[in-house]
Amino acid sequence: MSTADDPAPPAVRRRPRDRKAQIVKASGEAFSALGYHAVSMEEIAARVGISAAALYRHASSKYVLFRDAVLGLGQQLVESTDIADGDRDPATLLTELIEAVVDTSIANRTSGGMYRWEGRYLNDEDRAALKSQIGLVNRRLQKPLLQLRPELTSHERWMLSSAALSVTGSVTDHRASLPVAEIRELLTGLASAVLTATLPAQFDEPEPEPLAPNNLSVGGRYELLLQESLLLFHKKGFRETSMEDIAAAVGMKASGIYRYFPGKADLLVASYRRSADRVSGDVSSVLAAESDPEQALAKLIDLYVTRSFREPEIAYVYYAERGNIPEAERAPIRNIQRATVDEWARLLAAARPEFSHAQATFAVHAALALVVDLGRLVRYENSGHSRACVRLLMEMTLLGREPHLV
Repeated sequence: MSTADDPAPPAVRRRPRDRKAQIVKASGEAFSALGYHAVSMEEIAARVGISAAALYRHASSKYVLFRDAVLGLGQQLVESTDIADGDRDPATLLTELIEAVVDTSIANRTSGGMYRWEGRYLNDEDRAALKSQIGLVNRRLQKPLLQLRPELTSHERWMLSSAALSVTGSVTDHRASLPVAEIRELLTGLASAVLTATLPAQFDEPEPEPLAPNNLSVGGRYELLLQESLLLFHKKGFRETSMEDIAAAVGMKASGIYRYFPGKADLLVASYRRSADRVSGDVSSVLAAESDPEQALAKLIDLYVTRSFREPEIAYVYYAERGNIPEAERAPIRNIQRATVDEWARLLAAARPEFSHAQATFAVHAALALVVDLGRLVRYENSGHSRACVRLLMEMTLLGREPHLV
């Protein structure tokens, strides 16, 4: 029999019932924010509030956590579109499917970037599983679309459904702010507009002029290092690319690179600055020549698509390798990028008075991300037809229609 002087029994610590869900959420947010290679088990454990040893009792490795988080996001998209099964009014079903995908993207806004840009680190089997998940979601969107628009070819349906998913997923690529209900309505409207696009028919075009040979002067070597490093960052990833890889691609010793760049990160920073400056320069030149906001947007879209298809590595690396930019360099680059998006948004809000500046900012982010996603879909085939399709879908995303050009 115990007395008042007896010590109290130790409190029993119970594992939260949702511990697994907490771990999946924390790991997804960490991988999305920092990139696969920059995340450690200790980082994830700290986010959950447990020790690394406790985390290892739930998962044998970082890769297992990564795989579960990525495929878990894919499965959420699949489950959210289960409503596609059964007979429904196609117009109603299409709207409900878009809303379901938008809701899933918003719910995973802080971790969705992982599946969009870090999925390349999955092994072959898991990458195939992710591809299967996303393919199923595309086909579910296409089911009512086929009923509503039977004239569409299979390629056109895939391009439209992929564009709609890109628009809805773009919310994971930035941190602009709007009330959730407003984001939901806006993204649903943008994706719906994309699905109404009438894509241009195939057309013949003249053979492109051959590229000039690389100049191996001092200035040419600098440019060649930038170009080859970008190609490797795009193909292998920043972390997997070594200075020796870059040197071999250029045909020089690794030690020779240090005459031009202090380190690998400096090559990445130089590429980001170059890209940001070019897009910013396009804005300045267009605004100097064009006062009408709709006409200015149309010209900016054309320039952006042309650049993206000419140098697809830049656009992809921009999204996929942001976490590898040194902290000291992030703010200046981010400021240039934000200023550029802000100018696009200002033009869009002037062309579409129903949009606030904040809403226009979301639309601009959606349109810019769409170029990368669709470029990957068509494997950046730099043809007039591919560029015309992507250009039109950017216009539909921003304006809800083709621009009235003069």
